[in-house]
Amino acid sequence: MNKNIMQQAQRLQAMFIKAQEELATLTVEGSAGGGAVKAVMNGQGQIQSIKIAPEVVNPQEIEMLEDLVLAAVKDAAAKAKEASDKKLEALTGGIKIPGLM
Repeated sequence: MNKNIMQQAQRLQAMFIKAQEELATLTVEGSAGGGAVKAVMNGQGQIQSIKIAPEVVNPQEIEMLEDLVLAAVKDAAAKAKEASDKKLEALTGGIKIPGLM
């Protein structure tokens, strides 16, 4: 293999590792129910916290609360994926690489 190609591949690999590290420190917040339920997730899709406003905690409405938590987590996951896709797209110059995006 050409030495120049190897060097470029190593630089690209280093850039991807750095991007993954940056995504691990990125946080996004999803919410549902007008902010009654909030989910915080990092750029790698790991949930960091869930916050529930006291006024929505009613034992007789537990199914609604479960739906709000699920909606907030989905919202945060979508935002984390969007941030991850943008970060990786910037590295690849918009080229979609299978397994990365």
